[in-house]
Amino acid sequence: MPKYKIAHIREQGVDLIIAPLDSSFGNKSSSSQNLFISSLEMYAHRAGLAGTVVPIWLQGGQMNFIAPRPWHAFFKSISWNDVLRNINKELTINE
Repeated sequence: MPKYKIAHIREQGVDLIIAPLDSSFGNKSSSSQNLFISSLEMYAHRAGLAGTVVPIWLQGGQMNFIAPRPWHAFFKSISWNDVLRNINKELTINE
């Protein structure tokens, strides 16, 4: 069963579930990425975690993410290390 360390935070009154992933996530197709996001969100909600799942990954030394457009400025303003410092939960995926 895969386990993901996540940062479950509340920013500007909104719950976010930020999942740092391996850089290979950036090489997946959009449909594979979206399927992963939906699956992680389902398991997060089953575990009692509220919020939008936002995957992040490093590519070429830069943090990339998939987030709703209103959150782009926020994610552009934080670093990979900012997220790692806020890891506070581990989510297990039962496949």
